[in-house]
Amino acid sequence: MSEVVLKSTITCPKCGHQKEETMPTDACQYFYECENCKEVLKPIQGDCCVYCSYGTVACPPIQEGGKSSCCG
Repeated sequence: MSEVVLKSTITCPKCGHQKEETMPTDACQYFYECENCKEVLKPIQGDCCVYCSYGTVACPPIQEGGKSSCCG
């Protein structure tokens, strides 16, 4: 099994601002505020968190090959 990546770059769909963030390993992040335009991002329908929707790397539970336990 490959190592879980904890860094993901989130891209704001409104203004295009990018920022590398460290993903939590114990919870899904449902909301993320863009530090540039202050838009509050929410997961796209069908995704468990903002990292799966807007990040360069999926969240740790998804990387581990399963459905995110924190999202049901």
